[in-house]
Order: sequence, then structure tokens, then C-alpha cells
Amino acid sequence: MPGGDGMAVTGEAALAALYSEIARCRICRDRPLRGDDRLPHEPRPVVVMSSTARILIAGQAPGLRVHESGIPFNDASGDRLRGWLQVDRETFYDAKRFAIVPMGFCFPGYDAKGSDLPPRRECAPLWRQRVIDRMAQIELVLTVGQYAQAWHLSGLRKPNMTETVKAWRETLFSNRSPAVLPLPHPSWRNSGWLKRNPWFEAELLPVLRDRVKFLIS
Repeated sequence: MPGGDGMAVTGEAALAALYSEIARCRICRDRPLRGDDRLPHEPRPVVVMSSTARILIAGQAPGLRVHESGIPFNDASGDRLRGWLQVDRETFYDAKRFAIVPMGFCFPGYDAKGSDLPPRRECAPLWRQRVIDRMAQIELVLTVGQYAQAWHLSGLRKPNMTETVKAWRETLFSNRSPAVLPLPHPSWRNSGWLKRNPWFEAELLPVLRDRVKFLIS
């Protein structure tokens, strides 16, 4: 991406240019991958990129409340996630400390049962690698949910989300760069999962919190 003086645009300027491209993206509405399966509302990409953050939160896709506010994890799921990380809202939304890049940038809408649809298929192939390449300083990727785990973990992903998260030591200490730590989605619908899997809070969360404290200090 050339600059005004013919030199390559780097750092903050490159991220700002990429963010502007993403903000203008309407591919899921205007050119959907699957025929007439168009996004049923005006797209509103929600993403936080950073040239300094050492932690990337790789989520699924914005929910309706996030779509309306434009603030990622601005809901009950975000409250639970911040509890897992042991950070307050001010710290969580400090782009110098956390980048937040979901698999789908826009709210995908609801299915027939009223649940959020999966991230749009158009988004990750078009944008994700470009965003990741612009944030080479990231040291830890927190993959929230199965779609982020499928993209970031590749061959280390297990047959289901529970097994993938349960193998967190294998992924965190695999000598991958950046390190990847799988997490379940912090939705309150997963409260039953947390009760059935007490090792998550007893074993994984203390390591997560120590790693986060170190990387944002």
C-alpha cells in the first residue's frame, strides 16, 4: 500500500487504512457467497486492531447489542469474559493492550430459533490474514469458540470444542508463535458447560490470568 512519498505505509497508518477498508465492506450484503443469502440488515463491522497490543481476542461475531453500540463484547458475554481475564472495562477496551478481531465482523442475524447465526462465510477469507499480518507483535491469541479455534489452531484442534479447550496445555505450550489458548464462548448459555467442566476455572483460568497480567503490564 504506497504512501504519499512512494514508501510503503506501515504501523498505525497501515492499520488505519485497513480499518477504513473493513468499515466500508458490504460484501455479505451485496455479493454473498451463497446465492441470495444476503445479510438482512446494514453491515456494521466491529473490530479493534492495534500495533502495540500483545493479546488478540479472536471471537465469533458481534451480537445484536454489539451491532447497535459498535463496541465489541459490550454485553453479558463480555462481562463474563472480563471476569475470566480479571480486567476491568477500561483495561479491556485499551487498544494498546487488547486487539479484538472476531471471525465475522458484522452481526449475522438470527436463525429460526432466535439464536445468533454463525459468522458470515465471506468475512474471514477476505480479511483475516490481512489483519493478522498487520499485527505481528501479538504474543497470545485467545480463541473464543469453535470458529476461531478452527481458523487459528489448524491441526491442533480436537473433534469438538470441549476437547479442544481441555487440551489447552497442548496448544498454549506448543512453541507456536503467537501462542494460542482456546476458550469456550463466555455466553451465559454456557453456564451449564462451566458447571460440568470445573477444571476450566480451577486449572485454565489461573494460567490465563497470569499470562494476561504479564502481557498487559
